[in-house]
Amino acid sequence: MSIDLIDATKTVRGITHIKPTTLKLETGHFNVLLGQTGAGKTSLIKLMAGLDPLASGQIIMDGDDVSRLSTQKRNISLVHQFFVNYPHMTVFDNIASPLRVAGMAKSEIEGRVQEAADILQLGPMLLRRPQELSGGQQQRCALARAIAKESRAVFLDEPLANLDYKLREELREQLPELFAGRGAVVVYATSEPEEALMLGGQTALMDDGVVTQFGPTAQIYRAPATLTAARVFSDPPINAARVVKSGTQARLATGVSWEVTGAAAGLADGEYTVAIRPHHVTPVPGGAGTVVLNGVVQVTELSGSESSAHFQMGDDGWVSLAHGVHPYEVGEDHAFYMDPSKAFYFAPDGSLVA
Repeated sequence: MSIDLIDATKTVRGITHIKPTTLKLETGHFNVLLGQTGAGKTSLIKLMAGLDPLASGQIIMDGDDVSRLSTQKRNISLVHQFFVNYPHMTVFDNIASPLRVAGMAKSEIEGRVQEAADILQLGPMLLRRPQELSGGQQQRCALARAIAKESRAVFLDEPLANLDYKLREELREQLPELFAGRGAVVVYATSEPEEALMLGGQTALMDDGVVTQFGPTAQIYRAPATLTAARVFSDPPINAARVVKSGTQARLATGVSWEVTGAAAGLADGEYTVAIRPHHVTPVPGGAGTVVLNGVVQVTELSGSESSAHFQMGDDGWVSLAHGVHPYEVGEDHAFYMDPSKAFYFAPDGSLVA
């Protein structure tokens, strides 16, 4: 089973929301759409689900052209970030609703509902109504409905966004297992790079209605094809600054320089953009080759077991992310330590060169 988009586009009142997109999404793993809010993830899902019309191009599902078919005829399931359940129905009836619409026999409906409820730990709640459930249980109900339907494709549009941290972590771990071996193409939209890495599979990076890169998630993270892709796949934002390479040295506008090694050593002399993720810029000295960056702390954040600091160095804003609690003072000069061996180098056109 696969979903093939062939030069698919979407326009709304003359404005292009999805630019020509050719993409093949297959079963057997999660297909993640990763991009910031407004990047086009939901628009692309609506196209594939049949909720919005194509302006041009085709959508092929398992060899069938479904470009002009209604949502009902595509045999898909869609789970939103909001808990979409029928308030007047019990949990059992919510899960069973698409099966009844399809005219399925009562005995088969009962079997599928019970199986999905058991998988999502909803067995004791089948006679309750949605308002009697917690947020996490309501979203489990929506997921159970998608599982029971046994659709050709399941679209999960940021389904964990409105859950608290603990529930998000719990369901995020369970999701790949829930849909494993079911033969459906699973498409998961998220704005969180960490979530994409945890889910694995294949990732399509999206920006301004365009898929900028697609492939194995870990591979894209390790080698973003463009500076735009690197920015999409980094949270906190990736640090990027102009750098001039001359001989074996790379130098920032502030005068900070380092010895260029690895693939970057073979680059022609000239101007590039160097980019490095925040967790490779830390407040404690590293090993040999570490470069000292001095900047003025602008903002600090403590999240769980990590500390981040936004600091200004010359004309550029930088971000440091480190494990542990670190004492920063806003407005102070602070030394940070960059590992240049973890840096990416991009040409003036934004393409990765090293």
